[in-house]
Amino acid sequence: MDNSTIAAISTPHGVGGIAVIRVSGNNAAEICDRIFKGRERLCEVPTHTVHYGFIVGPDGEKLDEVLVTVMRAPRTFTREDVVEISTHGGYVASKRVLEALFEAGAVPAAAGEFTKRAFLNGRIDLTQAEAVIDIINAKTDLAQKNALSQAEGQLKSRIDALRRRLVALAAAMQVSIDYPDEDLEELTPQQIEAQLMDIHRDISRLADSAPRGKILRDGIKTAIIGRPNVGKSSLLNYLAMEERAIVTDIAGTTRDVIEETVDLNGVPLRLLDTAGIRETDDKIELLGVERSLKYIDEAELILLVLDSASGLCEKDRELLAKTEGKRRIVLVNKTDLGSSFTLDGAIYISAKTGEGMDILADRIKQIYSLGEIGPDSITLTNERQLCALLRARDAVSRALDSLGRGLAQDFAALDINDAVYALGEIDGKTVSEDIVTSIFHSFCVGK
Repeated sequence: MDNSTIAAISTPHGVGGIAVIRVSGNNAAEICDRIFKGRERLCEVPTHTVHYGFIVGPDGEKLDEVLVTVMRAPRTFTREDVVEISTHGGYVASKRVLEALFEAGAVPAAAGEFTKRAFLNGRIDLTQAEAVIDIINAKTDLAQKNALSQAEGQLKSRIDALRRRLVALAAAMQVSIDYPDEDLEELTPQQIEAQLMDIHRDISRLADSAPRGKILRDGIKTAIIGRPNVGKSSLLNYLAMEERAIVTDIAGTTRDVIEETVDLNGVPLRLLDTAGIRETDDKIELLGVERSLKYIDEAELILLVLDSASGLCEKDRELLAKTEGKRRIVLVNKTDLGSSFTLDGAIYISAKTGEGMDILADRIKQIYSLGEIGPDSITLTNERQLCALLRARDAVSRALDSLGRGLAQDFAALDINDAVYALGEIDGKTVSEDIVTSIFHSFCVGK
Protein backbone atom coordinates (compact mmCIF):
# COMPACT_ATOMS: atom_id res chain seq x y z
CA MET A 1 0.00 0.00 0.00
CA ASP A 2 1.11 3.57 -0.67
CA ASN A 3 2.88 4.98 2.43
CA SER A 4 2.60 8.62 1.41
CA THR A 5 0.81 11.17 3.58
CA ILE A 6 -2.36 12.32 1.82
CA ALA A 7 -4.47 15.44 2.24
CA ALA A 8 -7.82 16.67 0.92
CA ILE A 9 -10.73 18.91 1.83
CA SER A 10 -13.36 16.64 3.38
CA THR A 11 -16.24 19.11 3.56
CA PRO A 12 -18.33 20.29 0.58
CA HIS A 13 -16.75 23.05 -1.48
CA GLY A 14 -18.38 26.44 -1.26
CA VAL A 15 -19.32 29.10 1.26
CA GLY A 16 -19.79 27.87 4.83
CA GLY A 17 -18.83 28.44 8.43
CA ILE A 18 -15.86 26.05 8.40
CA ALA A 19 -14.02 23.69 6.09
CA VAL A 20 -12.19 20.58 7.30
CA ILE A 21 -8.98 19.39 5.69
CA ARG A 22 -8.01 15.82 6.50
CA VAL A 23 -4.40 14.63 6.51
CA SER A 24 -3.55 10.94 6.91
CA GLY A 25 -0.25 9.06 6.97
CA ASN A 26 2.79 8.31 9.10
CA ASN A 27 4.11 11.86 8.67
CA ALA A 28 0.79 13.69 9.13
CA ALA A 29 1.75 15.57 12.32
CA GLU A 30 5.28 16.31 11.09
CA ILE A 31 4.02 17.79 7.80
CA CYS A 32 1.38 19.88 9.57
CA ASP A 33 4.00 21.16 12.02
CA ARG A 34 5.86 22.74 9.09
CA ILE A 35 2.97 25.12 8.43
CA PHE A 36 1.27 25.35 11.85
CA LYS A 37 2.15 28.03 14.40
CA GLY A 38 0.70 27.47 17.85
CA ARG A 39 1.76 27.08 21.45
CA GLU A 40 2.84 23.44 20.97
CA ARG A 41 4.36 21.25 18.32
CA LEU A 42 1.81 18.84 16.90
CA CYS A 43 4.35 15.99 16.91
CA GLU A 44 4.55 16.26 20.70
CA VAL A 45 0.92 16.69 21.76
CA PRO A 46 -1.23 13.85 23.15
CA THR A 47 -3.55 12.00 20.79
CA HIS A 48 -7.12 13.13 20.25
CA THR A 49 -6.50 16.72 21.29
CA VAL A 50 -7.43 20.03 19.64
CA HIS A 51 -5.02 22.96 19.24
CA TYR A 52 -5.45 26.61 18.29
CA GLY A 53 -3.08 28.46 16.01
CA PHE A 54 -2.39 29.75 12.50
CA ILE A 55 -1.42 28.18 9.21
CA VAL A 56 1.47 30.08 7.63
CA GLY A 57 2.98 30.11 4.16
CA PRO A 58 6.65 29.63 3.23
CA ASP A 59 7.35 33.33 3.83
CA GLY A 60 5.68 33.31 7.25
CA GLU A 61 2.47 34.95 6.03
CA LYS A 62 -0.59 33.93 8.04
CA LEU A 63 -2.97 32.06 5.73
CA ASP A 64 -5.77 31.33 8.19
CA GLU A 65 -6.72 31.01 11.84
CA VAL A 66 -7.43 27.34 12.57
CA LEU A 67 -8.20 24.59 15.04
CA VAL A 68 -6.15 21.42 14.54
CA THR A 69 -7.18 17.98 15.82
CA VAL A 70 -4.41 15.41 16.22
CA MET A 71 -5.30 11.69 16.28
CA ARG A 72 -2.67 8.98 16.41
CA ALA A 73 -2.83 5.46 14.99
CA PRO A 74 -4.42 3.03 15.44
CA ARG A 75 -7.43 4.84 16.97
CA THR A 76 -8.32 6.70 13.78
CA PHE A 77 -10.59 6.10 10.78
CA THR A 78 -7.67 5.08 8.53
CA ARG A 79 -5.62 3.44 11.32
CA GLU A 80 -2.88 5.89 10.39
CA ASP A 81 -1.92 9.14 12.09
CA VAL A 82 -4.61 11.66 11.17
CA VAL A 83 -4.65 15.44 11.50
CA GLU A 84 -7.78 17.43 10.74
CA ILE A 85 -7.47 21.17 10.19
CA SER A 86 -10.63 23.24 10.64
CA THR A 87 -10.30 26.40 8.58
CA HIS A 88 -12.75 29.15 7.80
CA GLY A 89 -15.22 28.13 5.12
CA GLY A 90 -15.21 29.46 1.60
CA TYR A 91 -13.15 28.83 -1.49
CA VAL A 92 -9.99 30.78 -0.67
CA ALA A 93 -9.06 29.91 2.92
CA SER A 94 -9.29 26.12 2.62
CA LYS A 95 -7.60 26.13 -0.80
CA ARG A 96 -4.62 28.12 0.49
CA VAL A 97 -4.19 25.81 3.49
CA LEU A 98 -4.40 22.73 1.27
CA GLU A 99 -1.77 24.15 -1.09
CA ALA A 100 0.49 24.84 1.89
CA LEU A 101 0.15 21.19 2.95
CA PHE A 102 1.21 20.05 -0.52
CA GLU A 103 4.23 22.36 -0.40
CA ALA A 104 5.09 20.89 3.01
CA GLY A 105 5.17 17.31 1.70
CA ALA A 106 1.62 15.95 1.59
CA VAL A 107 0.20 14.58 -1.66
CA PRO A 108 -3.36 14.98 -2.97
CA ALA A 109 -5.71 12.22 -1.87
CA ALA A 110 -7.40 10.26 -4.63
CA ALA A 111 -11.18 9.81 -4.66
CA GLY A 112 -12.19 7.68 -1.68
CA GLU A 113 -8.58 7.15 -0.58
CA PHE A 114 -9.20 7.75 3.13
CA THR A 115 -11.90 5.08 3.19
CA LYS A 116 -9.77 2.79 1.01
CA ARG A 117 -6.93 3.03 3.53
CA ALA A 118 -9.37 2.20 6.32
CA PHE A 119 -10.32 -0.91 4.35
CA LEU A 120 -6.76 -1.93 3.47
CA ASN A 121 -5.64 -1.42 7.08
CA GLY A 122 -8.41 -3.66 8.40
CA ARG A 123 -10.41 -0.89 10.06
CA ILE A 124 -13.54 -1.72 8.03
CA ASP A 125 -14.57 -4.32 5.48
CA LEU A 126 -15.92 -3.62 2.01
CA THR A 127 -19.57 -3.63 3.09
CA GLN A 128 -18.82 -0.98 5.70
CA ALA A 129 -16.86 1.08 3.18
CA GLU A 130 -19.77 1.04 0.74
CA ALA A 131 -22.12 1.95 3.60
CA VAL A 132 -20.20 5.23 3.94
CA ILE A 133 -21.47 6.24 0.49
CA ASP A 134 -25.00 5.17 1.41
CA ILE A 135 -24.86 7.33 4.55
CA ILE A 136 -23.71 10.33 2.52
CA ASN A 137 -26.35 9.79 -0.19
CA ALA A 138 -29.25 8.82 2.11
CA LYS A 139 -32.44 10.66 1.16
CA THR A 140 -34.54 9.63 4.18
CA ASP A 141 -34.13 8.73 7.85
CA LEU A 142 -34.95 5.12 6.99
CA ALA A 143 -32.18 4.97 4.37
CA GLN A 144 -29.70 6.60 6.75
CA LYS A 145 -30.52 4.17 9.57
CA ASN A 146 -30.09 1.18 7.25
CA ALA A 147 -26.75 2.52 5.97
CA LEU A 148 -25.58 3.21 9.53
CA SER A 149 -26.39 -0.36 10.60
CA GLN A 150 -24.25 -1.63 7.71
CA ALA A 151 -21.45 0.78 8.62
CA GLU A 152 -21.56 -0.65 12.14
CA GLY A 153 -21.04 -4.13 10.69
CA GLN A 154 -24.45 -5.86 10.67
CA LEU A 155 -24.12 -7.05 7.08
CA LYS A 156 -20.48 -7.98 7.71
CA SER A 157 -21.55 -10.18 10.63
CA ARG A 158 -24.25 -11.90 8.57
CA ILE A 159 -21.85 -12.64 5.70
CA ASP A 160 -19.18 -13.86 8.13
CA ALA A 161 -21.66 -16.27 9.72
CA LEU A 162 -22.73 -17.68 6.35
CA ARG A 163 -19.12 -18.15 5.28
CA ARG A 164 -18.13 -19.88 8.53
CA ARG A 165 -20.98 -22.35 8.15
CA LEU A 166 -19.93 -23.14 4.59
CA VAL A 167 -16.25 -23.44 5.48
CA ALA A 168 -17.00 -25.78 8.39
CA LEU A 169 -19.19 -27.92 6.15
CA ALA A 170 -16.56 -28.01 3.40
CA ALA A 171 -13.86 -28.97 5.92
CA ALA A 172 -15.92 -31.84 7.29
CA MET A 173 -16.62 -33.09 3.78
CA GLN A 174 -12.96 -32.81 2.80
CA VAL A 175 -11.88 -35.01 5.70
CA SER A 176 -14.20 -37.76 4.45
CA ILE A 177 -12.90 -37.31 0.89
CA ASP A 178 -9.19 -37.32 1.85
CA TYR A 179 -9.34 -40.13 4.45
CA PRO A 180 -12.04 -42.56 3.32
CA ASP A 181 -10.46 -45.53 5.12
CA GLU A 182 -10.05 -43.84 8.51
CA ASP A 183 -12.54 -44.49 11.30
CA LEU A 184 -13.82 -40.93 11.38
CA GLU A 185 -17.28 -39.62 12.01
CA GLU A 186 -18.70 -38.68 8.64
CA LEU A 187 -21.53 -36.43 7.61
CA THR A 188 -24.19 -38.30 5.71
CA PRO A 189 -25.43 -36.87 2.40
CA GLN A 190 -28.73 -36.16 4.15
CA GLN A 191 -26.98 -34.12 6.87
CA ILE A 192 -24.98 -32.19 4.28
CA GLU A 193 -28.12 -31.54 2.27
CA ALA A 194 -30.00 -30.30 5.34
CA GLN A 195 -27.24 -27.84 6.22
CA LEU A 196 -27.00 -26.57 2.65
CA MET A 197 -30.76 -26.04 2.48
CA ASP A 198 -30.62 -23.95 5.66
CA ILE A 199 -27.78 -21.86 4.21
CA HIS A 200 -29.61 -21.52 0.87
CA ARG A 201 -32.71 -20.26 2.71
CA ASP A 202 -30.71 -17.69 4.72
CA ILE A 203 -28.96 -16.41 1.58
CA SER A 204 -32.32 -16.11 -0.17
CA ARG A 205 -33.80 -14.10 2.68
CA LEU A 206 -30.94 -11.66 2.46
CA ALA A 207 -31.20 -11.43 -1.33
CA ASP A 208 -34.95 -10.88 -1.10
CA SER A 209 -34.32 -7.61 0.76
CA ALA A 210 -32.73 -6.07 -2.35
CA PRO A 211 -35.94 -4.64 -3.86
CA ARG A 212 -36.54 -2.74 -0.61
CA GLY A 213 -32.92 -1.64 -0.67
CA LYS A 214 -33.32 -0.24 -4.18
CA ILE A 215 -36.23 1.83 -2.90
CA LEU A 216 -34.14 3.17 -0.02
CA ARG A 217 -31.31 4.04 -2.39
CA ASP A 218 -33.18 5.42 -5.41
CA GLY A 219 -36.71 6.13 -4.19
CA ILE A 220 -39.98 4.99 -5.77
CA LYS A 221 -40.64 6.49 -9.20
CA THR A 222 -44.12 7.85 -8.55
CA ALA A 223 -46.39 9.49 -11.12
CA ILE A 224 -49.07 11.89 -9.88
CA ILE A 225 -51.82 11.76 -12.46
CA GLY A 226 -55.36 13.02 -12.84
CA ARG A 227 -57.43 15.47 -14.81
CA PRO A 228 -56.70 19.23 -14.54
CA ASN A 229 -57.29 21.10 -11.28
CA VAL A 230 -57.72 18.06 -9.03
CA GLY A 231 -54.74 19.19 -6.93
CA LYS A 232 -51.78 17.28 -8.37
CA SER A 233 -49.38 20.22 -8.15
CA SER A 234 -50.71 21.13 -4.69
CA LEU A 235 -49.91 17.57 -3.58
CA LEU A 236 -46.38 17.84 -4.98
CA ASN A 237 -45.86 21.18 -3.25
CA TYR A 238 -47.12 19.84 0.08
CA LEU A 239 -44.88 16.78 -0.01
CA ALA A 240 -41.86 18.79 -1.20
CA MET A 241 -42.57 21.47 1.44
CA GLU A 242 -41.98 24.20 -1.13
CA GLU A 243 -43.67 25.77 -4.16
CA ARG A 244 -42.19 23.50 -6.82
CA ALA A 245 -45.19 23.71 -9.15
CA ILE A 246 -47.45 26.60 -10.12
CA VAL A 247 -50.94 26.25 -8.62
CA THR A 248 -53.87 28.17 -10.14
CA ASP A 249 -57.54 27.56 -10.85
CA ILE A 250 -56.73 27.74 -14.59
CA ALA A 251 -56.85 24.32 -16.22
CA GLY A 252 -53.69 23.20 -18.03
CA THR A 253 -51.16 25.16 -15.96
CA THR A 254 -48.75 22.22 -15.77
CA ARG A 255 -47.41 21.66 -19.28
CA ASP A 256 -44.43 19.39 -18.56
CA VAL A 257 -43.39 16.78 -16.02
CA ILE A 258 -41.93 18.21 -12.79
CA GLU A 259 -39.73 15.83 -10.78
CA GLU A 260 -38.95 16.13 -7.07
CA THR A 261 -37.54 13.66 -4.51
CA VAL A 262 -39.38 13.79 -1.18
CA ASP A 263 -39.36 12.00 2.16
CA LEU A 264 -42.88 10.91 3.13
CA ASN A 265 -42.56 9.63 6.70
CA GLY A 266 -39.38 7.75 5.83
CA VAL A 267 -40.54 6.65 2.37
CA PRO A 268 -38.40 8.11 -0.46
CA LEU A 269 -40.54 9.09 -3.44
CA ARG A 270 -39.34 10.39 -6.79
CA LEU A 271 -42.49 12.35 -7.57
CA LEU A 272 -43.46 13.18 -11.13
CA ASP A 273 -46.14 15.86 -11.32
CA THR A 274 -47.73 15.35 -14.72
CA ALA A 275 -49.92 17.53 -16.90
CA GLY A 276 -53.65 17.24 -16.31
CA ILE A 277 -55.13 14.62 -18.63
CA ARG A 278 -57.93 16.04 -20.76
CA GLU A 279 -58.86 16.70 -24.36
CA THR A 280 -57.11 19.86 -25.62
CA ASP A 281 -56.29 21.71 -28.83
CA ASP A 282 -53.25 23.42 -27.29
CA LYS A 283 -50.22 21.75 -28.91
CA ILE A 284 -47.89 22.37 -25.95
CA GLU A 285 -50.43 21.13 -23.41
CA LEU A 286 -51.12 18.12 -25.64
CA LEU A 287 -47.43 17.14 -25.47
CA GLY A 288 -47.67 17.31 -21.69
CA VAL A 289 -50.76 15.09 -21.71
CA GLU A 290 -48.96 12.55 -23.92
CA ARG A 291 -46.04 12.46 -21.50
CA SER A 292 -48.46 11.96 -18.61
CA LEU A 293 -49.95 8.91 -20.33
CA LYS A 294 -46.42 7.60 -20.98
CA TYR A 295 -45.50 7.85 -17.30
CA ILE A 296 -48.54 5.75 -16.36
CA ASP A 297 -46.73 2.81 -17.97
CA GLU A 298 -43.24 3.69 -16.71
CA ALA A 299 -43.96 4.62 -13.10
CA GLU A 300 -43.34 2.18 -10.24
CA LEU A 301 -46.26 3.70 -8.34
CA ILE A 302 -49.22 5.76 -9.50
CA LEU A 303 -51.00 8.31 -7.34
CA LEU A 304 -54.32 8.89 -9.09
CA VAL A 305 -55.80 12.12 -7.77
CA LEU A 306 -59.54 12.77 -7.86
CA ASP A 307 -61.50 15.87 -6.80
CA SER A 308 -63.79 15.13 -3.86
CA ALA A 309 -65.76 18.34 -4.33
CA SER A 310 -66.59 18.00 -8.03
CA GLY A 311 -67.39 14.30 -8.02
CA LEU A 312 -66.43 11.55 -10.47
CA CYS A 313 -66.53 12.39 -14.16
CA GLU A 314 -66.03 10.29 -17.27
CA LYS A 315 -62.31 11.18 -17.50
CA ASP A 316 -61.82 9.98 -13.90
CA ARG A 317 -63.46 6.67 -14.75
CA GLU A 318 -61.21 6.32 -17.81
CA LEU A 319 -58.11 6.85 -15.66
CA LEU A 320 -59.38 4.40 -13.03
CA ALA A 321 -59.81 1.80 -15.76
CA LYS A 322 -56.44 2.57 -17.41
CA THR A 323 -54.51 2.16 -14.13
CA GLU A 324 -56.40 -0.93 -12.96
CA GLY A 325 -53.98 -3.74 -12.12
CA LYS A 326 -51.01 -1.40 -11.68
CA ARG A 327 -49.43 -0.38 -8.40
CA ARG A 328 -51.85 2.42 -7.79
CA ILE A 329 -53.21 4.42 -4.90
CA VAL A 330 -56.35 6.47 -5.48
CA LEU A 331 -56.33 9.80 -3.61
CA VAL A 332 -59.54 11.74 -3.23
CA ASN A 333 -58.30 15.29 -2.69
CA LYS A 334 -59.82 18.52 -1.32
CA THR A 335 -61.54 16.93 1.67
CA ASP A 336 -61.31 20.36 3.31
CA LEU A 337 -63.99 21.46 0.82
CA GLY A 338 -66.28 18.52 1.56
CA SER A 339 -66.90 15.31 -0.39
CA SER A 340 -69.59 14.44 -2.87
CA PHE A 341 -68.79 10.71 -3.25
CA THR A 342 -67.10 7.72 -1.65
CA LEU A 343 -64.79 5.21 -3.34
CA ASP A 344 -63.73 1.88 -1.85
CA GLY A 345 -60.00 1.64 -1.19
CA ALA A 346 -59.34 5.32 -1.82
CA ILE A 347 -57.49 7.54 0.64
CA TYR A 348 -59.17 10.85 1.37
CA ILE A 349 -56.65 13.66 1.64
CA SER A 350 -56.23 17.40 1.62
CA ALA A 351 -53.13 18.68 -0.12
CA LYS A 352 -53.89 21.98 1.58
CA THR A 353 -54.02 20.82 5.22
CA GLY A 354 -52.06 17.56 5.02
CA GLU A 355 -54.99 15.40 6.08
CA GLY A 356 -54.49 11.75 5.12
CA MET A 357 -50.76 11.94 4.40
CA ASP A 358 -49.89 9.56 7.25
CA ILE A 359 -52.38 7.04 5.84
CA LEU A 360 -50.75 7.44 2.40
CA ALA A 361 -47.29 6.76 3.84
CA ASP A 362 -48.54 3.66 5.66
CA ARG A 363 -50.21 2.37 2.49
CA ILE A 364 -46.96 2.74 0.50
CA LYS A 365 -44.97 0.99 3.25
CA GLN A 366 -47.47 -1.85 3.12
CA ILE A 367 -47.31 -2.18 -0.68
CA TYR A 368 -43.49 -2.27 -0.72
CA SER A 369 -43.00 -4.15 2.59
CA LEU A 370 -41.02 -1.24 3.99
CA GLY A 371 -42.45 -1.90 7.42
CA GLU A 372 -40.16 -4.94 7.58
CA ILE A 373 -37.11 -2.68 7.80
CA GLY A 374 -36.29 -2.43 11.49
CA PRO A 375 -33.26 -1.61 13.67
CA ASP A 376 -32.06 -5.23 13.57
CA SER A 377 -32.92 -6.02 9.96
CA ILE A 378 -30.48 -5.96 7.07
CA THR A 379 -31.49 -4.55 3.72
CA LEU A 380 -29.17 -4.82 0.72
CA THR A 381 -28.87 -1.55 -1.18
CA ASN A 382 -25.85 -2.41 -3.30
CA GLU A 383 -26.04 -4.08 -6.71
CA ARG A 384 -22.49 -5.45 -6.50
CA GLN A 385 -23.23 -7.14 -3.17
CA LEU A 386 -26.48 -8.62 -4.52
CA CYS A 387 -24.75 -10.08 -7.59
CA ALA A 388 -22.13 -11.77 -5.41
CA LEU A 389 -24.82 -13.07 -3.06
CA LEU A 390 -26.78 -14.54 -5.97
CA ARG A 391 -23.61 -16.25 -7.24
CA ALA A 392 -23.16 -17.78 -3.79
CA ARG A 393 -26.76 -18.98 -3.78
CA ASP A 394 -26.36 -20.49 -7.26
CA ALA A 395 -23.26 -22.35 -6.09
CA VAL A 396 -25.15 -23.77 -3.10
CA SER A 397 -27.97 -24.80 -5.47
CA ARG A 398 -25.44 -26.64 -7.65
CA ALA A 399 -24.09 -28.44 -4.58
CA LEU A 400 -27.60 -29.51 -3.61
CA ASP A 401 -28.22 -30.73 -7.16
CA SER A 402 -25.02 -32.82 -7.10
CA LEU A 403 -26.02 -34.45 -3.84
CA GLY A 404 -29.56 -35.03 -5.10
CA ARG A 405 -28.22 -36.86 -8.15
CA GLY A 406 -26.00 -39.06 -6.01
CA LEU A 407 -22.72 -37.72 -7.37
CA ALA A 408 -19.49 -37.95 -5.39
CA GLN A 409 -19.14 -35.37 -2.62
CA ASP A 410 -16.12 -33.90 -4.42
CA PHE A 411 -18.47 -32.13 -6.83
CA ALA A 412 -20.56 -30.59 -4.05
CA ALA A 413 -17.38 -29.55 -2.22
CA LEU A 414 -16.17 -27.62 -5.27
CA ASP A 415 -19.49 -25.77 -5.47
CA ILE A 416 -19.36 -24.97 -1.75
CA ASN A 417 -15.90 -23.47 -2.25
CA ASP A 418 -17.33 -21.33 -5.05
CA ALA A 419 -20.00 -20.10 -2.64
CA VAL A 420 -17.36 -19.23 -0.05
CA TYR A 421 -15.42 -17.26 -2.65
CA ALA A 422 -18.53 -15.38 -3.79
CA LEU A 423 -19.37 -14.38 -0.21
CA GLY A 424 -15.80 -13.18 0.18
CA GLU A 425 -16.35 -10.78 -2.71
CA ILE A 426 -19.06 -9.05 -0.66
CA ASP A 427 -16.88 -8.06 2.28
CA GLY A 428 -13.60 -7.89 0.36
CA LYS A 429 -11.85 -11.05 1.49
CA THR A 430 -11.62 -12.45 -2.03
CA VAL A 431 -12.31 -9.40 -4.16
CA SER A 432 -9.91 -8.35 -6.92
CA GLU A 433 -7.85 -5.16 -6.80
CA ASP A 434 -9.65 -3.87 -9.91
CA ILE A 435 -13.03 -4.11 -8.15
CA VAL A 436 -11.66 -2.43 -5.01
CA THR A 437 -10.25 0.41 -7.11
CA SER A 438 -13.54 0.80 -8.97
CA ILE A 439 -15.54 0.97 -5.75
CA PHE A 440 -13.43 3.67 -4.16
CA HIS A 441 -13.24 5.73 -7.34
CA SER A 442 -16.99 6.26 -6.94
CA PHE A 443 -16.33 8.13 -3.68
CA CYS A 444 -15.78 11.86 -3.44
CA VAL A 445 -12.31 13.24 -2.87
CA GLY A 446 -11.85 13.72 0.86
CA LYS A 447 -13.94 10.69 1.86
